[in-house]
This record gives sequence, structure tokens and C-alpha cells, in this order.
Amino acid sequence: MSDLTSIRNIGQEMARKLTVVGIDSAEKLTDTGSRQAFFRLKEVYPNVCLVHLYALEGAVQNVEFHELSKEKKRELKEFSDFLRGAPRDTGEPQEPDA
Repeated sequence: MSDLTSIRNIGQEMARKLTVVGIDSAEKLTDTGSRQAFFRLKEVYPNVCLVHLYALEGAVQNVEFHELSKEKKRELKEFSDFLRGAPRDTGEPQEPDA
């Protein structure tokens, strides 16, 4: 099994947090996938943010997170927003709360 810090975008702190949620190797992260890993992290560490999700996806794809496509980043943002309970951006104007 490969150490988590041996893969892109995963530093010591992220590796520690992933280990806490049961993901203790690069293979487990790849098998789990970025979204499930992020979901697990969010349950224990509510302050993880969208950039963490990008980093996880980059790790799974073996690319730097800033190299993810705009489409992939949009999909991941929608997932992150869903977990936060934020309204989805449909491109339509939203009515202000009364």
C-alpha cells in the first residue's frame, strides 16, 4: 500500500485527516473516490472546503488540483454545495426571501 503523502495534493495534514476517516493508503483513496472521501471528511471535519475536494479529485486522477477541467470543478462544486444544503445555481434569478 502506498503512503497517502506519496500522491499529488495530499500533504501531512490531509493524510492525517483521511486516516481518521478510514482512508489510510493511496489505493483506498482511489477505491473510495474523491466524493465519498470528502463526504467522510465533512462528517468529522465540517470546515473542509471545496478546495479540499478539488485536491482529493486531483489525487485520484493523479493531476494537480488546479489542472482539473472547468467541467469537473463545476461538478465538484455542485456536490459540495449539495452537502452544505446550498441552493443549486440553475442560472435562473432567485427570489429574495420575504
